[in-house]
Amino acid sequence: MSKSYRLPARKKVDLTDIDPKDTGRFLNKDEAAQKIAELEQELQHLQEKLAAGKEQAVLFIFQGMDCSGKDGVIKKVFAGLHPHGISAHSFKTPTEVEASHDFLWRAHHAVPALGQIAVFNRSYYEEVLITRVHGKVKDEEAKQRFKHINHFEALLSDRGVKVVKIFLHISKQFQLEKLISRIEDPSKNWKFDPSDLLERKSWKQYRGYYEELFEKCSKEAPWHVVPSDNRWYRNYAVLQIAVEALRSLELKEPPANPDLQLLLEDLKKEED
Repeated sequence: MSKSYRLPARKKVDLTDIDPKDTGRFLNKDEAAQKIAELEQELQHLQEKLAAGKEQAVLFIFQGMDCSGKDGVIKKVFAGLHPHGISAHSFKTPTEVEASHDFLWRAHHAVPALGQIAVFNRSYYEEVLITRVHGKVKDEEAKQRFKHINHFEALLSDRGVKVVKIFLHISKQFQLEKLISRIEDPSKNWKFDPSDLLERKSWKQYRGYYEELFEKCSKEAPWHVVPSDNRWYRNYAVLQIAVEALRSLELKEPPANPDLQLLLEDLKKEED
């Protein structure tokens, strides 16, 4: 199923060809409810096997325009997992210390250890997106960064870290409605950032840069574009991608420890 969201590697992409309102084979949230429940349970079981084996790890990267729902989908999809086996990281404007290192430094520090899952809310891809829109990184430097990103993701893959990249695809109209609701509803005012209006003016420029990195940075880990105007479908699609990502690792139950049988016998003798 997640193949329908996966972009072909190294191919040109036109986001206007992908409908952000698409809901696949479901007509409404109720139709997807049973499948969502099954996937949630499977994801929990797969996390246990991943943690027990400690041989592989998974890194989920979420990108998207403002109001695409990165926080919400992370909360919904991964809420049922054991907190000891998962970490979430939000990449804002680099701190003074982070800015004094190379652009991948802070991300590398947050890569999951074997047996763990990590979730990035935005990521090192911001360094070839917002930096270009704001004129801080020129096109030639961005192309060099594409190469560094591909090498970085190859390193992670060689180390046993599966990188799963997800773009939450919304329409410009959907974003407008969300921004208006954040202003109109006092309980949502805290979510509103005036800078979002400035970034909105660069919508086409962002889209073009996203389409470029989808093509240039897909060698080691393909991108998934998830229609996200309907929140319930966004959650379902991301959950499906997450489950299939862990399934692909072919995780096995750890072998039994024969020494524990001797310990068990001793414990049973105590009962006698």
